[in-house]
Amino acid sequence: MMDFECSDVGLWKEALSSYPVRIKSLSKPNLVSFDEFYRSELPSLLHQRNPNPYITTPELSKLMQWKLSRGKWRPRLLDFVSSLDDELVKSASEKAFQSLPDISKAVNALTVLKGVGPATASAILAAYAPDVAPFMSDEAMVAALGHSKDYTLKQYLLFVDKLQTKAKELSSTGDSLTPSDVEMALWSSAVGAKLQTTQADSEPKSNSGKNSKKKRKR
Repeated sequence: MMDFECSDVGLWKEALSSYPVRIKSLSKPNLVSFDEFYRSELPSLLHQRNPNPYITTPELSKLMQWKLSRGKWRPRLLDFVSSLDDELVKSASEKAFQSLPDISKAVNALTVLKGVGPATASAILAAYAPDVAPFMSDEAMVAALGHSKDYTLKQYLLFVDKLQTKAKELSSTGDSLTPSDVEMALWSSAVGAKLQTTQADSEPKSNSGKNSKKKRKR
C-alpha cells in the first residue's frame, strides 16, 4: 500500500494509472459506467454551464451511486438525494462552485441538502475542481490522516490541506498531479493491497502444510 510520505513520483503515477483496473477488480454492478460518468462526463457537463455551473438532481443521484458503489453502500443516502428538489440542488451547487477556492464555504453551501454530508459534498466539488478539492474517500483518509471515522468539515479541511501539499510536492519535478490525482492513487493502492491479501488468503495451502497439520494433530 502506498505510503503517504513517499516522494517517488513514479510510484504515485503507477498507482494512479492502475485506478481503472482497480475499479474493475471490485466487480460491482455498473461501477465502471458510474466511474466513467463521474470522472469524464460530469466534469464536462459542469464546465459547459458557464458562467454559473451547477449540478442537477439526476446527476447528483448518479454521483451518489458512484460514491456508494466505490465505497460503502448506504441506500438511504441515495433515496434522500434522489428525491431532492432540482431547483434547490441547482441553487446550492451553483453557490458552492462560486465559493471556491473557499472550501469551507463551498461545503457548507452543499450540506444544506438532505443526504449530503461533507464526504458527498467533497465528491461534488472534486468533479468540478479536482485541482482544489479532492474526494474524501476512506482509503485516502486513512493514508493521509491515519483514520477515516470523522466525516466532519474540520477533518475534510485537514485532509484537503494534506493532499494539496502532497500534490504540490509531487508536481515540483515537472509532473502535474492534482489533489484528486493523489486521492485516486491512494485509493487505487489501498484496493490493490486488499486484493493481494484476499488472493493470498484464498490460495490453497501446500501439501506439506496439510501434512504438518496432520502430524500436529496426532
